[in-house]
Amino acid sequence: MQAYTIGQAARLLGVSPDTARRWADAGRVATHRDESGRRLIDGKDLAAFSVELAKGGSSEEDASYTSVRNAFPGIVTAIKLGDVAAQVEIQAGPHRLVSLLTREAVEELGLEVGMEATARVKSTNVHIDRV
Repeated sequence: MQAYTIGQAARLLGVSPDTARRWADAGRVATHRDESGRRLIDGKDLAAFSVELAKGGSSEEDASYTSVRNAFPGIVTAIKLGDVAAQVEIQAGPHRLVSLLTREAVEELGLEVGMEATARVKSTNVHIDRV
């Protein structure tokens, strides 16, 4: 299972590392320490927290998440596999992006819930890049 540092989690959530650290200190998201003492958040825990956070809305009116070239780095929060097609959801800060792609593409990318990925949007198409 992939785990994220406080800084990586902050970037994926669209907040400052200090904010992510305060949330961890308050117990809003579970952390553990690696062998070198760094605080880490398991990918599945971060995915669940990002969905919960997005549902609550932003308390800062001027908070926005934008990116050049329509790239939205985030965390995979859900994957629904069919026989041929698949649906992948990514939470990129306050934005939830959904992409429909082939099951084969999901398997080739090795996508899993809790994994970091980037959604790239062009017109009405969303493409997923594995980080």
